[in-house]
Amino acid sequence: MRDGLLVIDVINDFSHPDGDVLLASFQERNDAMCAVLRDARSRGIPVFYANDNRGVWDGDAPGMIRRAVAAEPGGALVAAVAPQPGEPFIVKPRYSAFDSTPLELLLTEADVERLVLIGASLEMCVAQTAIDAREHDWKVTVVPDACPTIDAEMADVALAYLARVAGVQLHADASMPPAPAATPT
Repeated sequence: MRDGLLVIDVINDFSHPDGDVLLASFQERNDAMCAVLRDARSRGIPVFYANDNRGVWDGDAPGMIRRAVAAEPGGALVAAVAPQPGEPFIVKPRYSAFDSTPLELLLTEADVERLVLIGASLEMCVAQTAIDAREHDWKVTVVPDACPTIDAEMADVALAYLARVAGVQLHADASMPPAPAATPT
C-alpha cells in the first residue's frame, strides 16, 4: 500500500485571535510532528503540504514559508516542520485540504492509497480533511500527538467522530504508522 503524508496548516505566524493557544499546543506537539516527518522522509514516503492561504493568492509559497519562519514567537517551531525542496505545497481557502485545491490530483498522480494526516488544528482543518479524504475513498490515518489544537475538548469530540463514524484510523505513536495488512481476497 502506498502511503502519503499530508501536513496541514503548519506554516503559521500565530498572529490571529487563537494564535497564542495554537502556539502553546504547537510547542507541545512539535517533537511529534518532526518525528513523523523524519520517519516518512527516511522511508521515502511522499510528503504533501496544504496550508491556509491567509487571504493571499499570489502563489508565493516560499515567501509564505519565509515569513512564518521569521515570525516571533514560533518561527523556529515552524522551521522544524517546513517543507523540504520538492515537496508539494498547496494553499487552501477552507478547512478541508480537498476543497477547491489540486490535492486529489497530486495524490492520484503519486498513487497514494492511504493518507496519513498531521498538522493544525486537529478539531478543524485536520478533521475536515480526514472526512473529505474518506469521502474520496482514501484510507486515512490521523496521528493525534502530531496535531496541535485550539480547543482540547473539541479535539476529543473530533477524534471520537473520526474513529467511530468516519472510519479514520488513529495512530497513537509519534511515527509514521505501519501500512495496514492487505485484505485477503
